[in-house]
Amino acid sequence: MKQSRLVNVLFVAPCAFAFTMIIIIPFLFGLYFSMTDWNGVNNTVNFVGFKNFQTLLSSPDFLYSFLITIAYTLINIVFVNIVSFSLSLMVTSKLRRRNFYRAGFFVPYLIGGIVLGYIWQFILNNILVDFGNILSIKILQTSFLSLPHTVIWTMAAVNTWQYAGYIMLIYVASIQSIPASLMEAANVDGANYISRVFHILIPMMANAFTISIFLTLTTSFKQFDMNLTLTNGGPATRFLDIPVKASQLLAMNIFNTATANRMAEAQAKAVILFFALLVISLTQVSVNKKKEVEM
Repeated sequence: MKQSRLVNVLFVAPCAFAFTMIIIIPFLFGLYFSMTDWNGVNNTVNFVGFKNFQTLLSSPDFLYSFLITIAYTLINIVFVNIVSFSLSLMVTSKLRRRNFYRAGFFVPYLIGGIVLGYIWQFILNNILVDFGNILSIKILQTSFLSLPHTVIWTMAAVNTWQYAGYIMLIYVASIQSIPASLMEAANVDGANYISRVFHILIPMMANAFTISIFLTLTTSFKQFDMNLTLTNGGPATRFLDIPVKASQLLAMNIFNTATANRMAEAQAKAVILFFALLVISLTQVSVNKKKEVEM
């Protein structure tokens, strides 16, 4: 028994050591530096308590980034999961070449966020605008990335194009785990396809929805690379009568603060991001788990 415990400890030790060195210790240092005036340059660090957090709560730039990140996340949750679920229904049907479509829908997920941002930036700022000018389509003559009221929706659409194929696979795996006899029995009883989807498939896929919404939520809340290359935070808009960047999500706001040598302030923002994401994601999982039991 003791030998077995020793073997278990020896197997776990490398992972525990790596997790402690890479996650736990940097996180604790981050908490400390968020309560200092560290600028990343000077060696002198003074403890200032919660001053950085108090400053952030009165900063229109940070508040706007926080709110727009929540809005972007909610849009993504709706867009990505509706599109992904629809695609999963299509590729698990009797459609010809469904395996080809399944692979094709997944391919965009393999494109890195940096490359993806530049590709879609060129499409939206050049190809669509030229297309709109040639055909005199007014709505396309101005890039959707240049308008404060459309830029977040456009980012969400690009993210859906990339991420839907990945989430689709989760739904596909869940659909394939449901006994076909249930759908066949419902069909024999006269239930149409829509009724079978809403009364059999969706209730039995509750765990897949929990996982998919959690992944979409956390990925959207931490979005950075596509935000950087697609819009770089632009265009400009106003919030509380202060000029702000219309599409600067929270991760990019933290990055810009850090590159301006306001490291302690950036770390304070990162701490807020961490706890906000922790609370929101745990709440989402808890709510969805209760629905799984009810279903």
